[in-house]
Amino acid sequence: MILIVEDDEGIAAFVAKGLKAEGYATTVARDGDEALALAATAGADLDLVLLDLALPGTDGLSVLRRWRSERRGVPVIVLTARDGTADKVRGLDAGADDYVTKPFAFEELLARVRAALRSVEQRSSTELVVDDLRLDLLTKLAWRAGRRIDLAPREWALLELFMRHPDHLLSRSQILARVWDYDFDPGTNVVEVYVSYLRRKLNQPGLSPLIRTVRGAGYRLRDPAD
Repeated sequence: MILIVEDDEGIAAFVAKGLKAEGYATTVARDGDEALALAATAGADLDLVLLDLALPGTDGLSVLRRWRSERRGVPVIVLTARDGTADKVRGLDAGADDYVTKPFAFEELLARVRAALRSVEQRSSTELVVDDLRLDLLTKLAWRAGRRIDLAPREWALLELFMRHPDHLLSRSQILARVWDYDFDPGTNVVEVYVSYLRRKLNQPGLSPLIRTVRGAGYRLRDPAD
């Protein structure tokens, strides 16, 4: 089931109708408090959330932070008119898996929904695969183009994070929180150092480079167009 959290009745109806036509079950919450209640009731039946930020009552960011503090792993796509870089960073840092700004084409939203649901399916697997890169979650071994890559524990954790979100921009603070368990920025350059370590191991001659730097914003494993 996909939970659509949107106080604009027209947008909620438009998105729900489009998703239902594609075979998805949906339900709609009009405010943050209703979203929290519906998510708690749905439990394991909840597959994905489309979340507006400007909600009556409890705002979207607060809803998202609460879910993540409760260790709810359901993917969340923020769907909002707030298109500033700072807004996107706040949404992603709060735990969003993706960020779509209004107005949007339904086809793009649908593609992002499919990608988020594929990511969930992949998390239940024992192996992550992105193009010619493969990561075994049981043995903690990695291969690229058939060549084994030996990784230190933090390198492995960082690569796992990138491979679970291959096309997503991950900010420095997101990486610190998920790989080093820092809920604040300690002013260290450890992220830059380990990204450099990974690049040296992944980017062998003849292979397309992985881990792109987006200046002032963070890193992504590959460009979405790749």
